[in-house]
Amino acid sequence: MSPNLDELLGVAQADIAAAGDARALDALRVDLLGKKGRVTELLKSLGGMAPDERKVFGGEVNRIRDALNLALDARGKFLADVALQARLASETIDVTLPGRGEGVGALHPISRTIQRISALFNDLGFETVEGPEIEDDFHNFQALNIPESHPARAMQDTFYLKDGARLLRTHTSPVQIRTMLARRAPIRIICPGRVYRVDYDRTHSPMFHQIEGLYVAEKVSLADLKYDITTFLSRFFEREVEALFRPSYFPFVEPGADVHIKWDDPEKGTRWLEVMGCGMVHPNVLKAVGIDPEVFSGYAFGMGVERMAMLRYGVSDLRDFFTNDLRFLAQFQ
Repeated sequence: MSPNLDELLGVAQADIAAAGDARALDALRVDLLGKKGRVTELLKSLGGMAPDERKVFGGEVNRIRDALNLALDARGKFLADVALQARLASETIDVTLPGRGEGVGALHPISRTIQRISALFNDLGFETVEGPEIEDDFHNFQALNIPESHPARAMQDTFYLKDGARLLRTHTSPVQIRTMLARRAPIRIICPGRVYRVDYDRTHSPMFHQIEGLYVAEKVSLADLKYDITTFLSRFFEREVEALFRPSYFPFVEPGADVHIKWDDPEKGTRWLEVMGCGMVHPNVLKAVGIDPEVFSGYAFGMGVERMAMLRYGVSDLRDFFTNDLRFLAQFQ
């Protein structure tokens, strides 16, 4: 082997042994054995040699190439083992530590409140019924004794679709209309769901949830209404609730009332707090769905789910329910 080849091999082996990482080793591989590497260039020079000289010199270059390949492979394996040991050392797991476990999800407080209210009314004999959130004018307004020119429409300003004939429902009362059109009395239902109005502040949201109830049968009276509502409120707040029914106007009931409960407020002291509306179903509503008001009567009520959740959980801003702040929602797990 010529001195130049011996020197090349020695220097190359020393460089390979000194390579500190895979990137440096790969650079040496390219420098020595790549398309334009030093050993490759020697092989390219064989074409200009005499046959005897080419045979001897070519054999020596091939042995250098093989030796360098072995050195490169050995160093590469060594560096891979070192990297693996470093990784294992940095990722050591103490198997004696207790498991962290997975985060446990929970129902949203609004969903919990809907389920609670529905279960309490189911216990009182009410069936849960749902309906579409996109409604037409008849089911949302006209059948509920709210004609086109009625001022109550301004109180329920909502979102209309481009065709102008459909809208996002302003209450779940249309479900009551659809149920009365599809069934015969007696009817005893509650209607939970999302509703929409153009409101937004600490106690109002453009989208919120309602639960409305309807009971239609023969000889239904205000006494039935008062009993069911008072029973529900006491069970919902888990205490004996003192309820006050104050006369109020709603176009779809006559007479109508706002339900207030005696409430101990830490800041304002004991006061009467409005929680829902109710009343006896207006005869015009019964006529609109083909029920004879001379034979049947009924009562209806409605409440905002967010309002009930705020009171039960002590939440002061309704918008907290919709910000998706996990710090807030985790309190209800």
